[in-house]
Amino acid sequence: MRQLIIIGSGPAGFTAAIYAARANLSPLVVASSVEVGGELMNTTEVENFPGFPEGIMGPDLMQRMQAQAERFGAEIRYDDVTELDVSGDIKRVTLGSGAVEEAQAIVFATGSAYRKLGLEGEERLSGHGVSWCATCDGFFFRDKTIAVVGGGDSAMEEATFLTKFATKVYVIHRRDTLKASKIMQERALANEKIEFVWNSEVADILGEDAVSGVTLRDTVTGETRDLALEGLFVAIGNDPRTHLVHDKLELTADGTIAVEGRSSRTSVTGVFAAGDVIDPTYRQAVTAAASGTVAALDAEHYLASLGDAGEPAPTEDQLVQA
Repeated sequence: MRQLIIIGSGPAGFTAAIYAARANLSPLVVASSVEVGGELMNTTEVENFPGFPEGIMGPDLMQRMQAQAERFGAEIRYDDVTELDVSGDIKRVTLGSGAVEEAQAIVFATGSAYRKLGLEGEERLSGHGVSWCATCDGFFFRDKTIAVVGGGDSAMEEATFLTKFATKVYVIHRRDTLKASKIMQERALANEKIEFVWNSEVADILGEDAVSGVTLRDTVTGETRDLALEGLFVAIGNDPRTHLVHDKLELTADGTIAVEGRSSRTSVTGVFAAGDVIDPTYRQAVTAAASGTVAALDAEHYLASLGDAGEPAPTEDQLVQA
């Protein structure tokens, strides 16, 4: 039986692994069979992660994090978790290979996934004009004409932020009214760089090696037209990857895993969560890494509190009652 299993291999998972390995917990990191490194593996240049003044490619950053975790003794398993049993003191993790791993504690750091339009060009031009994160990639679109797809608070926030760089920002929305809060709507509508394209959906993303425009379909008439662009930001929401813990851990109204205050402690003793799976707001690599640090330290303290039988040591009140 292991002391700690970390599920997930993004900034939160690998940072938790670095801290846990340095604490001699010999963590097993279940890193996925196809998505090792998380969303940063789909990002080109990362310029806002501390310590890299010249920027660093997303895949390179994640490879460095993994190498650092392995240097201290973390074991990386390229497999997927298919079932999770956290009901007892011993947690059981079933993998796609059929193997069952047991541990005294788990750090759950599976991240979140941006909702996508489902268009062929979206995948092909990812990192070449198509983005899901204005904070991450906005700087690359200085003095360009771009568009944001969506009508909620996230889309308004992205569009407003992007006006710091772009000369023109279109907001493409399927309806003629916004879902965003009133204050976010007013801010976007008052911005002279933002133009709204109502009752429209993106039918195709144009460009071979880089985004050159989109084909829009009118949601009322069905008519199509092309709109020249140099970048497209998709802001239609994101979903935390919590399918493994539904009915097992308490979730928030946002669908993220609920934790106690600023800690990583979930509703189940011995299970900790970190990264985008607990964060509906910031969703940055650096905040996820910090969250992974918290989870590793919380797990280390929890494991240190266990008695020789592998159960939490009795509290002072319990000893008095005995």
